[in-house]
Amino acid sequence: MARFHDLEVTDIKKTIRDAVVVTLKPADDAAFRFTQGQYLTFRRDFDGEELRRSYSICAGCDEGVLQVGIKRVDGGAFSTFANEELKIGDRLEAMPPMGRFFTELDASAGKNYIGFAGGSGITPILSILKTTLAREPRSTFTLVYANKGVASIMFREELEDLKNTYMGRLSVIHVLETDAQEIDLFTGLVTEEKVGQLFRSGFLDAESTDTAFICGPEPMMLGIAAGLKAAGLGEEQIKFELFASSQPGRLAKRVVSKEAAKGGNQATIKVTLDGATRTVEASKELSVLDAARADNLDAPYACKAGVCSTCRCRVLEGEVEMVTNHALEDYEVEKGYVLSCQSYPLTDTLVVDYDQ
Repeated sequence: MARFHDLEVTDIKKTIRDAVVVTLKPADDAAFRFTQGQYLTFRRDFDGEELRRSYSICAGCDEGVLQVGIKRVDGGAFSTFANEELKIGDRLEAMPPMGRFFTELDASAGKNYIGFAGGSGITPILSILKTTLAREPRSTFTLVYANKGVASIMFREELEDLKNTYMGRLSVIHVLETDAQEIDLFTGLVTEEKVGQLFRSGFLDAESTDTAFICGPEPMMLGIAAGLKAAGLGEEQIKFELFASSQPGRLAKRVVSKEAAKGGNQATIKVTLDGATRTVEASKELSVLDAARADNLDAPYACKAGVCSTCRCRVLEGEVEMVTNHALEDYEVEKGYVLSCQSYPLTDTLVVDYDQ
Protein backbone atom coordinates (compact mmCIF):
# COMPACT_ATOMS: atom_id res chain seq x y z
CA MET A 1 0.00 0.00 0.00
CA ALA A 2 1.36 3.41 -0.99
CA ARG A 3 2.40 5.65 1.86
CA PHE A 4 3.64 9.22 2.10
CA HIS A 5 7.33 10.03 1.65
CA ASP A 6 9.34 13.20 2.18
CA LEU A 7 10.36 15.08 -0.97
CA GLU A 8 12.82 17.97 -0.98
CA VAL A 9 11.99 21.00 -3.13
CA THR A 10 15.09 21.63 -5.26
CA ASP A 11 13.73 24.21 -7.70
CA ILE A 12 10.66 26.39 -8.28
CA LYS A 13 10.01 28.19 -11.56
CA LYS A 14 7.12 30.31 -12.75
CA THR A 15 5.68 29.12 -16.03
CA ILE A 16 2.96 31.81 -16.07
CA ARG A 17 1.96 34.43 -13.51
CA ASP A 18 -0.16 32.06 -11.42
CA ALA A 19 1.49 28.69 -11.98
CA VAL A 20 4.77 27.11 -10.88
CA VAL A 21 6.80 24.08 -11.85
CA VAL A 22 8.16 22.44 -8.69
CA THR A 23 11.18 20.13 -8.93
CA LEU A 24 11.37 17.49 -6.20
CA LYS A 25 14.04 15.12 -4.92
CA PRO A 26 12.75 11.98 -3.19
CA ALA A 27 14.78 10.23 -0.52
CA ASP A 28 13.85 6.94 -2.22
CA ASP A 29 14.32 7.34 -5.97
CA ALA A 30 13.06 3.83 -6.74
CA ALA A 31 9.67 4.55 -5.14
CA PHE A 32 9.19 7.59 -7.37
CA ARG A 33 9.93 6.14 -10.78
CA PHE A 34 6.94 7.16 -12.86
CA THR A 35 5.13 6.40 -16.07
CA GLN A 36 4.19 9.28 -18.36
CA GLY A 37 0.80 10.75 -17.40
CA GLN A 38 0.90 9.81 -13.71
CA TYR A 39 0.36 12.13 -10.74
CA LEU A 40 1.56 12.69 -7.16
CA THR A 41 -0.77 13.08 -4.17
CA PHE A 42 0.47 15.59 -1.59
CA ARG A 43 -0.72 16.21 1.94
CA ARG A 44 -0.22 19.18 4.23
CA ASP A 45 -1.84 20.56 7.37
CA PHE A 46 -3.58 23.93 7.09
CA ASP A 47 -4.69 25.30 10.46
CA GLY A 48 -4.80 21.81 11.92
CA GLU A 49 -6.76 20.29 9.02
CA GLU A 50 -5.10 17.77 6.72
CA LEU A 51 -5.53 18.62 3.04
CA ARG A 52 -4.68 16.29 0.17
CA ARG A 53 -4.25 17.38 -3.42
CA SER A 54 -3.08 15.58 -6.55
CA TYR A 55 -0.89 17.20 -9.22
CA SER A 56 0.29 15.63 -12.46
CA ILE A 57 3.94 15.04 -13.25
CA CYS A 58 4.94 17.23 -16.18
CA ALA A 59 8.44 15.82 -16.79
CA GLY A 60 9.19 13.18 -19.38
CA CYS A 61 10.28 9.76 -18.13
CA ASP A 62 13.76 10.17 -19.63
CA GLU A 63 14.54 13.65 -18.28
CA GLY A 64 15.91 12.41 -14.97
CA VAL A 65 13.81 14.82 -12.88
CA LEU A 66 10.58 14.71 -10.90
CA GLN A 67 8.46 17.79 -11.56
CA VAL A 68 4.83 18.80 -11.08
CA GLY A 69 2.99 21.83 -12.39
CA ILE A 70 0.74 23.63 -9.89
CA LYS A 71 -1.63 26.36 -11.04
CA ARG A 72 -3.14 28.58 -8.38
CA VAL A 73 -6.92 28.43 -8.17
CA ASP A 74 -9.09 30.94 -6.34
CA GLY A 75 -9.57 29.78 -2.76
CA GLY A 76 -7.21 26.83 -3.22
CA ALA A 77 -5.17 26.48 -0.04
CA PHE A 78 -2.51 24.12 -1.38
CA SER A 79 -2.14 25.75 -4.81
CA THR A 80 -1.88 29.22 -3.23
CA PHE A 81 0.71 27.95 -0.75
CA ALA A 82 2.75 26.37 -3.57
CA ASN A 83 2.67 29.55 -5.66
CA GLU A 84 3.25 32.09 -2.90
CA GLU A 85 5.02 30.46 0.07
CA LEU A 86 6.84 27.31 -1.02
CA LYS A 87 10.64 27.71 -1.07
CA ILE A 88 13.63 25.77 -2.30
CA GLY A 89 14.79 23.50 0.51
CA ASP A 90 11.27 22.94 1.88
CA ARG A 91 9.96 19.42 2.22
CA LEU A 92 6.63 18.11 0.99
CA GLU A 93 4.91 14.81 1.75
CA ALA A 94 3.68 12.83 -1.24
CA MET A 95 2.58 9.35 -2.19
CA PRO A 96 4.51 7.55 -4.96
CA PRO A 97 3.25 8.11 -8.53
CA MET A 98 -0.20 6.77 -9.38
CA GLY A 99 -2.60 6.80 -12.30
CA ARG A 100 -3.22 4.97 -15.56
CA PHE A 101 -3.52 7.88 -17.98
CA PHE A 102 -1.14 6.40 -20.53
CA THR A 103 -0.68 3.72 -23.18
CA GLU A 104 2.20 1.27 -23.41
CA LEU A 105 4.96 2.47 -25.73
CA ASP A 106 6.88 0.45 -28.32
CA ALA A 107 10.12 1.72 -29.85
CA SER A 108 9.31 -0.02 -33.14
CA ALA A 109 5.80 1.48 -33.42
CA GLY A 110 4.83 4.29 -35.74
CA LYS A 111 1.62 5.69 -34.28
CA ASN A 112 -0.26 8.98 -34.42
CA TYR A 113 -1.49 10.52 -31.18
CA ILE A 114 -3.70 13.52 -30.40
CA GLY A 115 -3.69 15.33 -27.07
CA PHE A 116 -6.38 17.77 -25.95
CA ALA A 117 -5.52 19.90 -22.92
CA GLY A 118 -7.38 22.70 -21.17
CA GLY A 119 -5.43 25.07 -18.91
CA SER A 120 -3.40 23.15 -16.33
CA GLY A 121 -4.60 19.93 -17.94
CA ILE A 122 -1.44 20.30 -20.02
CA THR A 123 0.73 18.84 -17.23
CA PRO A 124 0.11 15.09 -17.81
CA ILE A 125 -0.22 15.61 -21.57
CA LEU A 126 3.22 17.26 -21.60
CA SER A 127 4.75 14.25 -19.85
CA ILE A 128 2.99 11.92 -22.30
CA LEU A 129 4.07 13.73 -25.46
CA LYS A 130 7.70 14.18 -24.33
CA THR A 131 8.05 10.52 -23.39
CA THR A 132 6.21 9.25 -26.47
CA LEU A 133 8.24 11.28 -28.95
CA ALA A 134 11.49 10.22 -27.26
CA ARG A 135 10.66 6.52 -27.01
CA GLU A 136 8.75 6.02 -30.27
CA PRO A 137 10.94 7.67 -32.93
CA ARG A 138 8.46 6.90 -35.72
CA SER A 139 5.37 8.27 -33.97
CA THR A 140 3.76 11.72 -34.25
CA PHE A 141 1.82 13.84 -31.78
CA THR A 142 -0.67 16.66 -32.32
CA LEU A 143 -1.53 18.81 -29.32
CA VAL A 144 -4.68 20.94 -29.17
CA TYR A 145 -4.21 23.27 -26.21
CA ALA A 146 -7.08 25.48 -24.98
CA ASN A 147 -6.54 28.61 -22.87
CA LYS A 148 -8.20 31.95 -22.21
CA GLY A 149 -5.38 33.90 -23.83
CA VAL A 150 -1.68 33.92 -24.66
CA ALA A 151 -0.75 35.01 -21.13
CA SER A 152 -2.33 31.91 -19.61
CA ILE A 153 -0.46 29.32 -21.72
CA MET A 154 1.57 27.13 -19.37
CA PHE A 155 4.87 25.78 -20.81
CA ARG A 156 4.55 27.97 -23.90
CA GLU A 157 8.30 28.30 -24.48
CA GLU A 158 8.95 24.65 -23.72
CA LEU A 159 6.35 23.60 -26.27
CA GLU A 160 8.02 25.78 -28.90
CA ASP A 161 11.38 24.18 -28.09
CA LEU A 162 9.84 20.73 -28.38
CA LYS A 163 8.40 21.59 -31.80
CA ASN A 164 11.93 22.45 -32.95
CA THR A 165 13.39 19.31 -31.39
CA TYR A 166 10.77 17.06 -32.99
CA MET A 167 10.38 18.92 -36.27
CA GLY A 168 7.65 17.35 -38.37
CA ARG A 169 6.57 15.00 -35.57
CA LEU A 170 4.98 17.44 -33.10
CA SER A 171 2.23 19.90 -34.05
CA VAL A 172 0.75 22.34 -31.54
CA ILE A 173 -2.60 24.07 -32.09
CA HIS A 174 -3.37 26.81 -29.58
CA VAL A 175 -7.09 27.56 -29.21
CA LEU A 176 -7.61 30.83 -27.32
CA GLU A 177 -10.94 31.88 -25.87
CA THR A 178 -10.43 35.65 -25.88
CA ASP A 179 -7.37 36.46 -28.02
CA ALA A 180 -8.00 36.68 -31.77
CA GLN A 181 -5.79 34.59 -34.05
CA GLU A 182 -5.01 34.53 -37.75
CA ILE A 183 -7.12 31.41 -38.21
CA ASP A 184 -10.65 31.98 -36.90
CA LEU A 185 -11.02 28.28 -36.09
CA PHE A 186 -8.36 28.67 -33.38
CA THR A 187 -10.39 31.28 -31.47
CA GLY A 188 -13.13 30.39 -28.98
CA LEU A 189 -13.83 27.32 -26.88
CA VAL A 190 -12.91 23.72 -27.68
CA THR A 191 -16.35 22.17 -28.06
CA GLU A 192 -17.76 19.13 -29.83
CA GLU A 193 -18.46 21.34 -32.84
CA LYS A 194 -14.90 22.75 -32.79
CA VAL A 195 -13.43 19.24 -32.76
CA GLY A 196 -15.54 18.34 -35.78
CA GLN A 197 -14.31 21.47 -37.60
CA LEU A 198 -10.68 20.56 -36.85
CA PHE A 199 -11.21 17.17 -38.48
CA ARG A 200 -13.13 18.54 -41.45
CA SER A 201 -10.51 21.26 -42.02
CA GLY A 202 -7.70 18.72 -42.11
CA PHE A 203 -5.89 19.87 -38.98
CA LEU A 204 -6.71 16.49 -37.43
CA ASP A 205 -7.07 13.12 -39.17
CA ALA A 206 -9.37 10.57 -37.57
CA GLU A 207 -8.39 7.62 -39.77
CA SER A 208 -4.69 7.81 -38.88
CA THR A 209 -5.22 8.50 -35.15
CA ASP A 210 -4.35 5.62 -32.84
CA THR A 211 -5.03 7.20 -29.43
CA ALA A 212 -6.42 10.50 -28.17
CA PHE A 213 -5.68 11.85 -24.69
CA ILE A 214 -7.95 14.42 -23.03
CA CYS A 215 -7.27 16.33 -19.81
CA GLY A 216 -9.17 19.38 -18.61
CA PRO A 217 -12.45 20.52 -17.06
CA GLU A 218 -15.19 17.92 -17.28
CA PRO A 219 -17.61 19.82 -19.60
CA MET A 220 -14.82 20.45 -22.11
CA MET A 221 -13.71 16.82 -21.97
CA LEU A 222 -17.20 15.48 -22.58
CA GLY A 223 -17.60 17.71 -25.64
CA ILE A 224 -14.22 16.67 -27.04
CA ALA A 225 -14.98 12.98 -26.48
CA ALA A 226 -18.30 13.35 -28.31
CA GLY A 227 -16.51 15.08 -31.18
CA LEU A 228 -13.90 12.32 -31.39
CA LYS A 229 -16.56 9.61 -31.44
CA ALA A 230 -18.51 11.48 -34.12
CA ALA A 231 -15.31 11.56 -36.20
CA GLY A 232 -15.04 7.78 -35.95
CA LEU A 233 -12.79 7.09 -32.97
CA GLY A 234 -13.80 4.20 -30.73
CA GLU A 235 -14.21 4.29 -26.98
CA GLU A 236 -10.99 2.29 -26.53
CA GLN A 237 -9.01 4.94 -28.43
CA ILE A 238 -9.97 7.78 -26.05
CA LYS A 239 -8.27 8.21 -22.69
CA PHE A 240 -9.44 10.72 -20.04
CA GLU A 241 -7.81 12.41 -17.08
CA LEU A 242 -10.04 14.72 -15.04
CA PHE A 243 -8.31 17.32 -12.91
CA ALA A 244 -11.59 18.68 -11.53
CA SER A 245 -15.14 17.46 -11.25
CA SER A 246 -18.05 19.71 -10.43
CA GLN A 247 -20.40 16.73 -9.97
CA PRO A 248 -23.54 18.77 -10.68
CA GLY A 249 -26.64 17.94 -8.73
CA ARG A 250 -24.88 15.90 -6.06
CA LEU A 251 -26.44 16.10 -2.63
CA ALA A 252 -24.12 16.55 0.33
CA LYS A 253 -25.84 13.64 2.09
CA ARG A 254 -26.59 10.40 0.28
CA VAL A 255 -30.27 9.54 -0.03
CA VAL A 256 -31.19 6.25 1.64
CA SER A 257 -34.37 4.38 0.66
CA LYS A 258 -37.10 3.86 3.23
CA GLU A 259 -36.80 0.08 2.80
CA ALA A 260 -33.10 0.20 3.60
CA ALA A 261 -33.79 2.33 6.66
CA LYS A 262 -36.42 -0.15 7.89
CA GLY A 263 -34.09 -3.10 7.53
CA GLY A 264 -31.36 -1.62 9.68
CA ASN A 265 -28.96 0.79 8.10
CA GLN A 266 -25.74 -0.76 9.44
CA ALA A 267 -23.10 -2.77 7.63
CA THR A 268 -20.28 -4.99 8.86
CA ILE A 269 -17.27 -4.22 6.68
CA LYS A 270 -14.10 -6.35 6.72
CA VAL A 271 -11.23 -4.21 5.46
CA THR A 272 -7.84 -5.61 4.46
CA LEU A 273 -5.09 -2.99 4.41
CA ASP A 274 -1.32 -3.48 4.54
CA GLY A 275 -1.74 -7.21 5.14
CA ALA A 276 -4.02 -6.85 8.17
CA THR A 277 -7.79 -7.30 8.28
CA ARG A 278 -10.09 -5.36 10.59
CA THR A 279 -13.86 -5.49 10.99
CA VAL A 280 -15.65 -2.14 10.96
CA GLU A 281 -19.27 -1.51 11.96
CA ALA A 282 -20.63 1.49 10.08
CA SER A 283 -23.74 3.16 8.73
CA LYS A 284 -24.57 2.42 5.11
CA GLU A 285 -24.79 6.17 4.66
CA LEU A 286 -20.99 6.31 4.98
CA SER A 287 -18.77 5.50 2.04
CA VAL A 288 -16.42 2.56 2.48
CA LEU A 289 -13.51 5.00 2.69
CA ASP A 290 -15.14 7.18 5.36
CA ALA A 291 -16.15 4.11 7.36
CA ALA A 292 -12.58 2.81 7.33
CA ARG A 293 -11.05 6.15 8.27
CA ALA A 294 -13.64 6.69 11.02
CA ASP A 295 -12.28 3.49 12.58
CA ASN A 296 -8.72 4.91 12.42
CA LEU A 297 -7.65 2.87 9.41
CA ASP A 298 -5.19 4.78 7.23
CA ALA A 299 -7.00 3.99 3.98
CA PRO A 300 -5.53 5.92 1.03
CA TYR A 301 -7.36 8.75 -0.70
CA ALA A 302 -6.75 12.03 -2.48
CA CYS A 303 -9.60 13.76 -4.31
CA LYS A 304 -12.67 12.10 -2.73
CA ALA A 305 -14.51 12.88 -5.98
CA GLY A 306 -14.14 9.64 -7.92
CA VAL A 307 -11.50 11.16 -10.16
CA CYS A 308 -8.04 9.97 -9.13
CA SER A 309 -8.33 6.23 -8.20
CA THR A 310 -6.04 6.61 -5.16
CA CYS A 311 -8.74 4.98 -2.98
CA ARG A 312 -9.23 1.94 -5.22
CA CYS A 313 -10.02 -1.37 -3.49
CA ARG A 314 -11.53 -4.70 -4.49
CA VAL A 315 -14.88 -6.02 -3.29
CA LEU A 316 -14.46 -9.71 -2.39
CA GLU A 317 -17.88 -10.28 -0.81
CA GLY A 318 -21.11 -8.28 -0.75
CA GLU A 319 -22.23 -5.40 -2.95
CA VAL A 320 -21.74 -1.66 -3.08
CA GLU A 321 -23.23 1.24 -5.00
CA MET A 322 -20.47 3.24 -6.69
CA VAL A 323 -22.00 6.69 -7.14
CA THR A 324 -19.31 8.22 -9.37
CA ASN A 325 -16.48 6.72 -11.40
CA HIS A 326 -14.16 8.84 -13.51
CA ALA A 327 -11.07 6.70 -12.90
CA LEU A 328 -11.63 2.96 -13.29
CA GLU A 329 -11.77 1.15 -16.62
CA ASP A 330 -14.70 -1.18 -17.36
CA TYR A 331 -12.53 -4.28 -17.04
CA GLU A 332 -11.46 -3.19 -13.54
CA VAL A 333 -15.07 -2.75 -12.44
CA GLU A 334 -15.90 -6.17 -13.86
CA LYS A 335 -13.16 -7.67 -11.67
CA GLY A 336 -14.72 -6.09 -8.57
CA TYR A 337 -12.59 -2.98 -8.17
CA VAL A 338 -14.33 0.12 -6.86
CA LEU A 339 -13.48 3.64 -5.74
CA SER A 340 -14.01 3.42 -1.99
CA CYS A 341 -14.67 7.16 -1.65
CA GLN A 342 -17.73 6.76 -3.90
CA SER A 343 -18.88 3.29 -2.80
CA TYR A 344 -21.66 2.69 -0.27
CA PRO A 345 -22.60 -0.73 1.19
CA LEU A 346 -25.76 -2.31 -0.17
CA THR A 347 -25.43 -5.55 1.81
CA ASP A 348 -25.21 -6.07 5.56
CA THR A 349 -21.81 -7.74 5.15
CA LEU A 350 -19.04 -6.40 2.94
CA VAL A 351 -15.45 -7.58 2.44
CA VAL A 352 -12.96 -5.26 0.69
CA ASP A 353 -9.22 -5.46 0.04
CA TYR A 354 -6.99 -2.45 -0.57
CA ASP A 355 -3.91 -4.64 -1.13
CA GLN A 356 -4.99 -6.33 -4.37
